[in-house]
Amino acid sequence: MPEMHVSLDSDDLNAVERKLQVPLEAQLTSALEQAANRVADQYDGQSEDEVAAWILRETREGLHPDIAEGFQPDDDKLREVARAVMRGERFS
Repeated sequence: MPEMHVSLDSDDLNAVERKLQVPLEAQLTSALEQAANRVADQYDGQSEDEVAAWILRETREGLHPDIAEGFQPDDDKLREVARAVMRGERFS
């Protein structure tokens, strides 16, 4: 069971965001894990592009709208998650 962790680059954060970095990373990680597991439950042979987009949509739906709007995950990392989902892996 792979583990994931969303990390924010503190150089890109303002002072308030830096103070909230740890709980924000935890919230984003949790939302991404839950989304990946929901997609894994319903995966039925879709392409990597479709799965990655689906995971991103599901993740954003699980976040506060302001946070969801700013969530721009690294495409390569999102594709890694999509490939894991396609292999049938679950996230903790």
